[in-house]
Amino acid sequence: MVSGEVPSSFDAYKRKKFFKDARHYYWDEPYLYKRGPDSIYRRCIAEEDVQGVLEHCHGSAYGGHFATFKTATKERRITKRDEMPLNPILEVEIFDVWGIDFMGPFKPSSNGHNYILVAVDYVSKWIEAIPCPTCDAKVVIKLFRTIIFPRYGIPRVVISDGGSHFINKVFEKLMKSYGVKHKVATPITLKPVGKLKSPTDR
Repeated sequence: MVSGEVPSSFDAYKRKKFFKDARHYYWDEPYLYKRGPDSIYRRCIAEEDVQGVLEHCHGSAYGGHFATFKTATKERRITKRDEMPLNPILEVEIFDVWGIDFMGPFKPSSNGHNYILVAVDYVSKWIEAIPCPTCDAKVVIKLFRTIIFPRYGIPRVVISDGGSHFINKVFEKLMKSYGVKHKVATPITLKPVGKLKSPTDR
């Protein structure tokens, strides 16, 4: 598009496809833009910059670990319409609501463990964590069956992000069998306003 030349290695089919695809792009020195399905032009970035953008918009300390749609929206532009409403939890007892998330991957690994699965009680802020080699549903099930359920009883609510290690049939079946409500949220919605009750009240 910039030089006005077509690679000499292109055959007739590739040339035709190239010119067809080129209609969706616009060159404005020094940037290349692509028109999306919504007819909005967005700036293209080099392949080697993709990981940095995703880290900035998703995995950084201020990225928020949003799910796919929210991260994609954040990469483009955040508007008031995209913000999630703040719905405070009016009353929460200790160990009734747990937030869970994976930390990592950590490099170098420690004894083959690349991740840490962390569970936080929303009232007491008590933390339980287990190291793990992978971030998958098996680790999540292990945390609840060997630590959360035996030590703290069955919670009312478990809150996680939209990762596939939390959104799957195995974890859903476990939560359903114990009558636990699984909520999918982002960190901005995970701050409850609650009344602390003594553990002896249970």
